Amino acid sequence: MEIKPSVDDPLDAATFDRWYWPKPELEALCVRFGLPRSGGKDALRARILHWLKTGEVLRPAVRKPGTNWSKATLTTETRISEDISFGPNVRRFFKAQIGARFSCHSDFMDWVRGNPGKTLGDAVAAWHDLEARKDDPSFRREIAPHNNYLQYLRDFRDANPGLDQSAAKQAWETRKAMPIEGERIVYRSEDAHFPANDQAIKPERRVRK
Repeated sequence: MEIKPSVDDPLDAATFDRWYWPKPELEALCVRFGLPRSGGKDALRARILHWLKTGEVLRPAVRKPGTNWSKATLTTETRISEDISFGPNVRRFFKAQIGARFSCHSDFMDWVRGNPGKTLGDAVAAWHDLEARKDDPSFRREIAPHNNYLQYLRDFRDANPGLDQSAAKQAWETRKAMPIEGERIVYRSEDAHFPANDQAIKPERRVRK
């Protein structure tokens, strides 16, 4: 079985691109190569890969000054920007629009962050929609695209209802230590039969009478 290189090992672009790297490792590689550490996992991975291929530093995009979310006067027509924050000013706005029952839960924040360009009025409508869907027994929370881990666990459990969450986590740990295709770890049917999980699938035992 191939062993994943450490952040201190010699790396070329092809080798780097074959493995899953959690964010702390990506940040460590940025320090090693003298690259900026700002941004999410996808941005860090792209920056490192570009450097390994070209020896050039791919600088983070310079953002134009946007809304000062901590001080701006907010209305339902205010456009959501990629750098929106959920500080007291933003929460006060939503509480004024929705009422005391407003809570800034993760589903709502994921929706807002995933919809730059829409208005805060659209966000208010989305909050009500999310709340209504919680009462639907078939409702499942949407997993943000960047959360590879949670998506893998869900896909594993959907495909293997007889295995519990700990089996899914064990499979994730095994799979992330293996080469990958693309930038994400994707569940495969054979993951349910990694050694630790084969032990969890036990045949039914006959009860002696």
